[in-house]
Amino acid sequence: MNWAACVPMAAGLAAAPLLTSVINRTKAFFAGRQGPPLLQPYYDLAKLLGKGAVYSRTTTWVFRAGPVVGLAGAVGVLALIPAAGLPALAAFPVDWIVFAYVLSLGRFFTVLAALDTGSAFEGMGASREVFFAALAEPALFLALAALAILSRNLSLSGILSGLQPGLWMEKGPALALVVGALFVVLLAENARIPVDDPNTHLELTMIHEGMVLDHCGVDLAFIQYSAGLKLWALSAIIVSLVLPVRAGSPALDSAAFLAGMAGLSVAVGTVESCMARLRLLRVPALLLGACALAALALVLVLR
Repeated sequence: MNWAACVPMAAGLAAAPLLTSVINRTKAFFAGRQGPPLLQPYYDLAKLLGKGAVYSRTTTWVFRAGPVVGLAGAVGVLALIPAAGLPALAAFPVDWIVFAYVLSLGRFFTVLAALDTGSAFEGMGASREVFFAALAEPALFLALAALAILSRNLSLSGILSGLQPGLWMEKGPALALVVGALFVVLLAENARIPVDDPNTHLELTMIHEGMVLDHCGVDLAFIQYSAGLKLWALSAIIVSLVLPVRAGSPALDSAAFLAGMAGLSVAVGTVESCMARLRLLRVPALLLGACALAALALVLVLR
């Protein structure tokens, strides 16, 4: 067994909640506040894991399976992501397609769990989630397809681990378009501003948070941890594209990767601090713009 392939997944499992903490600290900086401690997400998860769960008599096994399948899907996605030049734990041809579908599997069961409650608010959030996901997924597929053609490799490990800094000199415009499209997908998939507000308490404007109103205790901990893992996975792809550092030293490559992850979290926090949430009717235009960027990148690569 290649133990080096376990490092990217182990790092993601351990450090994923820190990305949310960096985003929150960045937003606090722009607001002139001190912000929560960096380890606050871990405290919150520990507190939730120590609580019991309450289930309505109207729900079925689907409601209980939603957080579990969502967490399993997030862990499965993380196993497909390489980092700092190291291969992923699970690498095989066309695994980038599996990556997209496993990512959707967690969303599918979260939507089913929301509908299982019979709540109007959760049903409304589920409807919005599915609609926006249908617009974000083509952008993700087109961006990953462009990378696969550019690198002439069908595995995420081969695509991302094989990137060299000189590739930006040759295919800079196409890579920049892919990064732009993936950044919009990251904001949409992780319920970040301007697509959604993870801290909102207005039921009529909720999307992702509206689907998990009835979850508590261990189930809510699974949901929050899954969100952190998904944020880590998508961020790792973007950082591997923007900073393809290959210094020849695992320590230096890992340091550059972690610095890039922190920098991307700061960028997300900056966007959330400088922009307001878009009206729901404007969100499809943003996601279609991401699809256009990814499609243009694919055209440039195929030329």
